[in-house]
Amino acid sequence: MCPRRYCPKKRQAAAEETRGRILAAARELLMAGGNFTGFTIDAVAEQAGVARMTVYYQFGSKAGLLESLCDSLAARGQLERLGAAFGQPDPRAALAEFVAAFGRFWSCDRLVLRRLRGLAALDPDFERVIRGRDEWRRDGLRALVGRLAGARPLATPQAPEATVNVLWTLTSFETFDALAGTAGSPEEVVPLVRWLVWTALGLDEK
Repeated sequence: MCPRRYCPKKRQAAAEETRGRILAAARELLMAGGNFTGFTIDAVAEQAGVARMTVYYQFGSKAGLLESLCDSLAARGQLERLGAAFGQPDPRAALAEFVAAFGRFWSCDRLVLRRLRGLAALDPDFERVIRGRDEWRRDGLRALVGRLAGARPLATPQAPEATVNVLWTLTSFETFDALAGTAGSPEEVVPLVRWLVWTALGLDEK
């Protein structure tokens, strides 16, 4: 029997391993496709080789599992690098890095992201999670547009919130996915999205 002081560490490691296995199972189910009714807690538990109550214990609910899956995708796509964007003193450079960060993220696991967002149109749990994530992106753009407008007048006919909505559409997964086609890379698509953003703001490329 292990000394008491080591048991919590072993239990924590086992819990983290189980959690990772469940998230991998959820991703595999999404990769496999099929109709949205196939993505259930029972199906994820079976894929991961655990009891359904283990999934509930780890994540609390289907929505909690989806939130954690989105967090793991964000980590894979290095979305934490958004912090560098907001740390840029020049608002234009900040927006350029924001576009690049989402270009990298959208490209990291396109099939899973496409299915997550497709299922959001059919399943309320998916819809709430994806809508919440999209609103975070909108909030970030709202802050960046405010910084840009404070630095120089923007040559746009739209009200500020309408401008935010335009940029939100241009930086969306759907826009990136359509522009990337079957094999487009972030290096190819990000400059195009950035050009569209500058055009929408009435700014030149330089």
